Amino acid sequence: MYVSELAIEPKYFEFDMMGIIYHAHYLGWFEAGRSKLCEDLGFKYIDMERAGYISPVHEMKVEYKKGIRYGDKVLLGTWIIENGGVKTVYGYHVFNGEGELCVEGSSTHYVVRREDFKPVQFKKIFPEWFAAFEEARKP
Repeated sequence: MYVSELAIEPKYFEFDMMGIIYHAHYLGWFEAGRSKLCEDLGFKYIDMERAGYISPVHEMKVEYKKGIRYGDKVLLGTWIIENGGVKTVYGYHVFNGEGELCVEGSSTHYVVRREDFKPVQFKKIFPEWFAAFEEARKP
């Protein structure tokens, strides 16, 4: 299985009063991880949008295990858990500079027509993209 890696340098504004990353910022990091994974596989979300489709979040799960503190380095791993005909589920691991797992999560997305948000079959609308996702899921 292919895991895309993204090094993140947390910014001062991302920290809360307790000196750890504010929980909502992980969602933005997950988005960056998904974009990087797609680019690693040769695709860009902007091309999907230009074709008249978008891929909104349907469900987001996040489990916080350890806080990331100011000064920590961060490594985000992103991979494809499930790549059905309609929905795609991505997985995420966030590690600190010592290699400790701090956060894990997943997000579920559907591809829909931009004009009316009607779901479409990912594998029919973007067959090359779908095939690359299937290849990336192989062990």
